[in-house]
Amino acid sequence: MTRYDHLAIVLGQRIEQGLYPSGERLPSVRALSSEHGVSISTVQQAYRVLEDRQLVEARPKSGYFVSAKKMLPALPAVCRPAQRPVEISQWDQVLDLVRTPHREGFIQLGRGVPDVTGSSLRPLSRALTRVSQRTDHRAFYYDDLNGVVELREQIARLMIDSGSHMDFENILVTTGCHEALAIAIRSACEPGDIVAVDSPSFHGAMQTLKGFGMKAVEIPTDPVTGISIEALELALEQWPIKAIQLTPSCNNPLGYNMPDERKKALLRLAQCYDIAIIEDDVYGDLAYQYPRPATITSFDDDGRVMLCSSFSKTLAPGLRIGWIAPGRYLDRAIHMKYIGTGATATQPQLAIADFIKQGHYLQHIRRMRAQYQRHRDIMTDWVMKYFPHGSRVSRPQGGFLLWVELDEKIDTQRLNRNLEKHKVQIAIGSIFSASGKYRNCLRINYAHPLTKDVEHAVAKIGEEIHILMEDS
Repeated sequence: MTRYDHLAIVLGQRIEQGLYPSGERLPSVRALSSEHGVSISTVQQAYRVLEDRQLVEARPKSGYFVSAKKMLPALPAVCRPAQRPVEISQWDQVLDLVRTPHREGFIQLGRGVPDVTGSSLRPLSRALTRVSQRTDHRAFYYDDLNGVVELREQIARLMIDSGSHMDFENILVTTGCHEALAIAIRSACEPGDIVAVDSPSFHGAMQTLKGFGMKAVEIPTDPVTGISIEALELALEQWPIKAIQLTPSCNNPLGYNMPDERKKALLRLAQCYDIAIIEDDVYGDLAYQYPRPATITSFDDDGRVMLCSSFSKTLAPGLRIGWIAPGRYLDRAIHMKYIGTGATATQPQLAIADFIKQGHYLQHIRRMRAQYQRHRDIMTDWVMKYFPHGSRVSRPQGGFLLWVELDEKIDTQRLNRNLEKHKVQIAIGSIFSASGKYRNCLRINYAHPLTKDVEHAVAKIGEEIHILMEDS
């Protein structure tokens, strides 16, 4: 990341957090140059980046000011789900989302998939070709059950950026993050157990709990600071909870980065009650800030946190390569891996290892972070333009997913059905709740190029929402 990109991120966060109110004059170029120890040209370039994002405007002979036109929508409200164990539902709705194929002319805004069309992935395509042409045919054989050593070594190096320092031998390669989560859940829990989850929460993890015959306790979650530590403690006092499953960095679907102090408080709570934490970090590398957020795992000194991630969101979902650092549960996790899928496909592991080793991964991530942050701002503007006044919108700090809360009268499952005639799909809010809450919410993907067709699709969503409001 360049110095001006880093400075632009720092200033942008100050503006978005309200430290520099709308219309206020920003520090001079010379003052910022002195404060941050960078050149005047670096500061000027950072301000240009913020101008492109419409956060800042330059006034001749007066300096730079926070854009008075940049009005951000209200954040989604903190929901108060029933804090008791519930049987997880919504499988049919999740199945409708995940089995929708890619169709020509269909605008798919519901799936959590990254943009795979960029030029920065070309070296990965070449690496896959080279691996398939190896004369030793290694890619056609089973490799280590734990995963290809070269890849696990590279993953261990990448994890340093998140504050986690561990040996590659403590990393287990999986078939995507979904398998990593399944292994973690089965390593810490048994059928009939209760797991605490953030709410709204990733539908895949909850459906895994459902499949294993477990129950969930939904914990209220703030769109800025994350899961409520206070509410979680009350739940732990009342119920025999065996594990906490959450996505604290670049959360899906709310997009927040949980502050470090709250991550530490969560870990202390887990230690007090001697339970496991299952940390989904699949979007962590896509944080807009630099350095990226620390994992809960980085503060863990007794191995109770199981870190799960993959390359499905950072590179491409079709590779199906993820991993888990299971801490004290390593032996159990290896057994769960063996009885689940056995060894993970060798070819993509070797190709990704080479891609990272050659420096292409970090270059790709830097490019995608900048793209997704720009897209977040554009998509937010479109939602404000086309959706009814009063719609609440998340402010993601990473990743490529936007959460929108509509008027309570709107049922997004009905909205999604009405959008079929326009060849548009969204992710309905109820699948992000164990008990079917958030029926008036939806999630939108903004990873892909935001073309006129995508803007037209957002406009159609807004149009159908207005129709539903008039009919209600």
